[in-house]
Amino acid sequence: MRQAVVVLAKGFCMGAADVVPGVSGGTMAFILGIYQRLLEAIRAVDVRLLGLLWRGSVREAARHVDLEFLLPLALGIFAALMFFTRVVPLPSLIQTHPQLIYGLFFGLILASILVLLQEVGRVGWDGALVLAVGTGLGLLIVNLVPMETPETSLFAFLSGAVAITAMILPGISGSFILLILRKYTYVLDAVGRLDFAVLLPFALGAITGLMLFTRLLVWLLHRFYRMTLMLITGILIGSLWMVWPFQERIYETVRGKQRLLHATPIWPGHWAGTDWVAVGLVAVGLALVMAIHGMARSRPHPG
Repeated sequence: MRQAVVVLAKGFCMGAADVVPGVSGGTMAFILGIYQRLLEAIRAVDVRLLGLLWRGSVREAARHVDLEFLLPLALGIFAALMFFTRVVPLPSLIQTHPQLIYGLFFGLILASILVLLQEVGRVGWDGALVLAVGTGLGLLIVNLVPMETPETSLFAFLSGAVAITAMILPGISGSFILLILRKYTYVLDAVGRLDFAVLLPFALGAITGLMLFTRLLVWLLHRFYRMTLMLITGILIGSLWMVWPFQERIYETVRGKQRLLHATPIWPGHWAGTDWVAVGLVAVGLALVMAIHGMARSRPHPG
């Protein structure tokens, strides 16, 4: 029960991160030390699982898919999505207090980069090349220009498949991908209203993308562990452009709501109180991740 509560709390953190455009749930999974276990559990949804269920071997099927981990994690993610769309409107807080919210997450991501580099060890020229490629890829993705897209079930399915891929991959935010696809408000409003006409095709797309992409990631981590970590670290470095707390932000009004259209990192000309609070939250994010990483190293059991 204690472990289930801990995993549920980690799922809540992942869900909170997924609501924020520019912050990845995959990044949070890395920070919390559950990324590899998450990928393995998702990959276990396979033909063998179907066979076990067909034969009625429910307990063995639950062990095969690591249900004692996946179930509380999924509940935590769902609870966070509900909380930050219906109780505390986090997307609105990003618009009203962007420096503070992004300051905290900048510290979280910066610390996760340091943790990953520590995991990789000596970089070398080949690692530096992969790191540069990952950084370029991360910069390319976070600087994509939003575009118009249709509000159909098919496109909701495609949006779910693409967004879940970004959510699993550290450094790329699924919410930001939805923002690029002009589906961020569309999907979050559907979550808040429990509009299943939108949520069902989106969820089906997410499940499809999840099943396909996690297998690729697990294969890469098993065969090219160090280079895959370098690529992921590079993507994280590129994503810092998006979550730098000091930005010149341009919004547009859609259906009476302000939505972020473009943001350009700047250096504050005159430091105000909010700027210093944002710097303090960067330090809080750094310290929080380092503390969690230190506890994870002293207690090596999974999840």
